[in-house]
Amino acid sequence: MATTLFDLGPTGRPDRVIPPPAKLERHGPARIIAMCNQKGGVGKTTSTINLAAALARYGRRVLAIDFDPQGALSAGLGVPAHDVPTIYDLMLGKEKDPHAAIQRTATPGLDVIPANIDLSAAEVHLVTEVAREQILAGVLRKVAPDYDVILIDCQPSLGLLTVNALTASHGVLIPLACEYFALRGVALLVETVEKVRDRLNPALELDGILATMYDSRTLHAREVLERVVDTFGDTVFETVIGRTVKLPDAQIAAKPILDYAPSNAASEAYLKLARELVQRGVVA
Repeated sequence: MATTLFDLGPTGRPDRVIPPPAKLERHGPARIIAMCNQKGGVGKTTSTINLAAALARYGRRVLAIDFDPQGALSAGLGVPAHDVPTIYDLMLGKEKDPHAAIQRTATPGLDVIPANIDLSAAEVHLVTEVAREQILAGVLRKVAPDYDVILIDCQPSLGLLTVNALTASHGVLIPLACEYFALRGVALLVETVEKVRDRLNPALELDGILATMYDSRTLHAREVLERVVDTFGDTVFETVIGRTVKLPDAQIAAKPILDYAPSNAASEAYLKLARELVQRGVVA
């Protein structure tokens, strides 16, 4: 059955039909978005991979930055993260040209700068650097003209690497699992965003909160989502990412869900999220 303006979505708001975005007449410079949540296991990397693929599907040139020493984004998109230049090499100046670290993916229009466990040592090396919070911004400045969107997959912490990502970004997108403990940490994250805005990056905006791992069958998930919407209002995206076994299966296959299971509900959800971002004016 087709969605109408009168159907209510999981957020309690009308589940609108959002048309595909118009093609871009020109590309760049990129809007840089940090995908950030200090709690692990909330669908952050999964959302980075699949939102990037969805935006690329709509003709946007997308660069995904793996900024987590676990390297899950690199693995999830099937790009090499060893014996190649990584974001760690760029941060420490071992590689001066970020173009040399860019890896193409099997998804047209989607590129990656990979990471591996070496990145875990970056905070120790950077702690004595001048303007250490702005090093990533300097790296991305060199490639931003080539892309429409740059998504940074942050590690699950609020340390120096995450502060670098927030300082380099125009906006923050918070993936939030529909679970009580995930909800508890959002206030701390929003406080960190406000501190970075006040002290380092006055242009930083909260682009939105994305509810993930939603299971409409459980009262707990419905109550958490209702509380998030009550607290943050329209900052919460209309799009909600439901639980499905196909998402971890797609990661194992090193493919976005759009390619691995295009008819799955999660595939349509990430396409809708991409459309919603364009409609909201978050990305062009």
